[in-house]
Amino acid sequence: MTNAELNRMAEDVRDEGLNQGSSMKDLVFDPVTGDFRQVPRGSHRGDGDVVTEMTNKGFAAEHTTLEMVYLGEEDLINVRQKLLTEDKVKAFAEMIDNEVYHVHLTLKKARYSTDRIPVVFTKDERVAMSPVDEDMMCIVVRDEDADAFNLVKDQKRRRLKVDYIPSRENIFSRTKGILEVGALKNKRVLVIGLGSFGSQIAIELAKAGVGNFALMDFDRVELHNLSRHTATVRDLGRLKTNVIEEAILGKNPYASVDKFPVDINKDLELLYEEVGKADLVICATDNNTSRFNLSKALVEKEKVGIFGRAITRAEGGDVFRYRPGGPCYCCLIGEGNLQQEEITNVDSARRDGRIAAYVSPEDADAMVQVGLSSDIEPICNLMVKLSLVELSRGIESGISSLEQELVYDFYMWANRRERHYGNWKPMPEPGNLPTILRWYGVKTAKENNCPICSGHVVLDEGEDLPASSMEDISIDLS
Repeated sequence: MTNAELNRMAEDVRDEGLNQGSSMKDLVFDPVTGDFRQVPRGSHRGDGDVVTEMTNKGFAAEHTTLEMVYLGEEDLINVRQKLLTEDKVKAFAEMIDNEVYHVHLTLKKARYSTDRIPVVFTKDERVAMSPVDEDMMCIVVRDEDADAFNLVKDQKRRRLKVDYIPSRENIFSRTKGILEVGALKNKRVLVIGLGSFGSQIAIELAKAGVGNFALMDFDRVELHNLSRHTATVRDLGRLKTNVIEEAILGKNPYASVDKFPVDINKDLELLYEEVGKADLVICATDNNTSRFNLSKALVEKEKVGIFGRAITRAEGGDVFRYRPGGPCYCCLIGEGNLQQEEITNVDSARRDGRIAAYVSPEDADAMVQVGLSSDIEPICNLMVKLSLVELSRGIESGISSLEQELVYDFYMWANRRERHYGNWKPMPEPGNLPTILRWYGVKTAKENNCPICSGHVVLDEGEDLPASSMEDISIDLS
């Protein structure tokens, strides 16, 4: 750009004032060279066409700011019905940002901004032209759409751009909706444990279209959770069941969410009842006591369950899927443990004995292991994939092809070549040995002497007990 062009542009700015809402440049196409040139807006006088309008999605576009208001289609249907007999319908608008409003007829199961203004729905556009004594919003309802206006005392009304949140029947539409498919809207998933695993998995399943949830976790959000959890600083001290319910409804406002802030090990009757209602159970707890109890419930109720965990500082992890008739979680681990598990909560670890009562608070805090959030993501992702495969069996869906890939019941993943995976080879030269950052499926089998799913159990004394006496057997979870 020449000095003369720069000077002219500077004069334009001084004369007109800097308008940050519009571009000061035009793009000109030169048919001789085949190139575009950038010139000050309105200065082009030679050959070539001004094509700024063709770039209305880019940096050269003229941009004007318009406040947005979001209306629920179902709310609008209700308003139209009420306006058949009423002149006005009252509501409120929640200010999300300075230029964005969400309109609600009633308070629902979600937290709202404290910045709210009253809203009046009407069919009479004269209401939107009348002087007001307080700041408010007026929405003029028509047969097919609606216009929204901000009315400010002693100021001219401002038109708002209106967009719509789909109704229940449209929410799964790919052209209008906000969720992927409608195939899973009637499915019910029980998520036990809403920490770094369960919180993410529940939200991903909500985004995939699962319509019904049961959430179990008695813990509250603590500061050390935030580095890996979906919760934020604003959620500190809140029950995790409330936080995740809010997140699910934020993705699908029509989802059904039942909350149980309980310790499942102390309420087995509730656990069995909810397992019986579920199409799929996610076990994202951090101790074997709860996993054994859940495994017994899954076997008895003949339900599919998916277990997942990270081990020591999330250097790796594993996922196990139980399907009725197959090996259960107890078959998988036998009498031992697979590596040292992550300890992410002092109180929980003290309750189940992983941190002994005599360990000082300082040493207990030091034992809490914080894995990287990015190291947990692959494990959560496989749990979500397995969940969608199980929920979609018999349903035409894009995930169905994975039924031929995810044929194992147990899967292992390593994030880093250290400790448990220290002898694994680097990715470029593995030979026939395993590498990190790759899933490995493991073939597992039912244990003939499994105390949970075996027909007979041989005790140390050599006594052979039938399965009908299983409830009388106490499993050593130490």
